[in-house]
Amino acid sequence: MTLTCKTAGESHGPCGVAFIEGLPAGLSLDTTFINNELKRRQGGYGRGARQGIEEDKVTFLSGVRLGVTTGAPLVVQIVNKDNRLDDLEATPPIHKPRPGHADLAGSLKWLSNDCRNTLERASARETAARTAAGAIARCLLHQFDINVFGFVRGMLDVTAPTEVTPENWKTIRDARDDSSTYCPDDASCKAIIAHIRNAKENKDTVGGLCETHVFGCSPGLGSCVQWNEKLDSKLAGAVMGIQAFKSVEIGLGAKCGQLNGSQVHDPIVYDKNNRETCHFGFTRPTNHAGGIEGGMSNGMPIIVKGTMKPIATLLQGMDSVDLQTGESARSDYERSDVCALPAASVVMENAVGFEIATAFLDTFGGATMEMVRASHDAYADAVRKITP
Repeated sequence: MTLTCKTAGESHGPCGVAFIEGLPAGLSLDTTFINNELKRRQGGYGRGARQGIEEDKVTFLSGVRLGVTTGAPLVVQIVNKDNRLDDLEATPPIHKPRPGHADLAGSLKWLSNDCRNTLERASARETAARTAAGAIARCLLHQFDINVFGFVRGMLDVTAPTEVTPENWKTIRDARDDSSTYCPDDASCKAIIAHIRNAKENKDTVGGLCETHVFGCSPGLGSCVQWNEKLDSKLAGAVMGIQAFKSVEIGLGAKCGQLNGSQVHDPIVYDKNNRETCHFGFTRPTNHAGGIEGGMSNGMPIIVKGTMKPIATLLQGMDSVDLQTGESARSDYERSDVCALPAASVVMENAVGFEIATAFLDTFGGATMEMVRASHDAYADAVRKITP
């Protein structure tokens, strides 16, 4: 069974829920790690008042016994403390859609002049459930020494010069965790804070750039057999499915169009002394492909970049239309953040982690963790025999 996840819940409803199928039995879940990812998603400079209300933690409703998966569908719940969806004073009708949000398109889709139902589901509050699902999936990856690491790369004219490698990523992670913007470069962090402050003063919003690296993936995750089985295709879809993301790049990404092939493609080197590593001795002096070739992991670190647009709810409002009258109006204001880029980097990190776990189980799947381990180890033994 393929690993899948669906979420449910409204921003101001009772809770958010993730429904996960396909996890093998016998996987120990690190609740502290999962809850810490939820806590990180709530943090970061530029967040609004909602994050001071909520205290996101997971409750497992099914599929887990004594902290270990049973193989049954897993349902995880995250309670909303601000759950006043039926309180019309707290969550009034919205008749003036916000440009850049789902308000107008959803109102036209569901034939209503009230945007409330659309915005409640379209809200980025949904990403709490998706972050939990990704963190759960990463508990499986940790069993095979596969690690996912994400951070904020930049904003507007700021781009952090940080170089991430398999050797230094843990040090960079510590620097990220010490940063209020989740950017590991101190100078870049200060510049990002200045941009967020400026946006707040101008009743505006800002987005930026996120980046995720995956270390420890063996070659062969994904497939070249069908377009929708390609690992980069699945990663791109997962990241683009995060609220407010407008672009995804793998490795060099768009820069590939500005270079010749000899400058883009990564030469192959083989060292039989490194056959016990995740890449089985096949390495590259460069990683422009971002660890994926032909829709499959190639043993190098996987690198995914995403661009988040500025949040669509502006305190100053924007030109819009009153759906009750058809007259021009300024858009309604809904409590929001000035910048949620740090939080978005956490969501992206876990969305990527979920897709890597899905591809891993598609390749080495089994009903139990013992079966998954046996399949993985048998593959590793066989691939080491391909080249002397």
